[in-house]
Amino acid sequence: MLKPVFAIAAVVFASALVGPTVSQAAEFNSVRVSYADLNLASQRGQQTLQRRMGFAAVVVCQIEDSRELALAEATKDCRNTAIADAQPAYDAAVSAARRPSVEVIGAASSITIVGR
Repeated sequence: MLKPVFAIAAVVFASALVGPTVSQAAEFNSVRVSYADLNLASQRGQQTLQRRMGFAAVVVCQIEDSRELALAEATKDCRNTAIADAQPAYDAAVSAARRPSVEVIGAASSITIVGR
């Protein structure tokens, strides 16, 4: 008697996990990369932000089966483009950290990485 209940519960649980993935695939992929906790005036802070941006590019440029040569190339191009598009925001954040002035409350402290 309990087996059908467990089977139905398993199906409901599995569909809850798959649902957000399917709906996200139809949306525009982007990830906000925070640097609020980093000192971008230091080399270490800059390197940490670059690693975060690289990881975000991997996330937003996830292509189903990148073992195929064409898809692997598309994945690589997507990641390179996503990082290149975010580079001006990175440069501006580093520049602002190197020459601090009046601190603005609520100032931007993240970079958006967008996959196309």
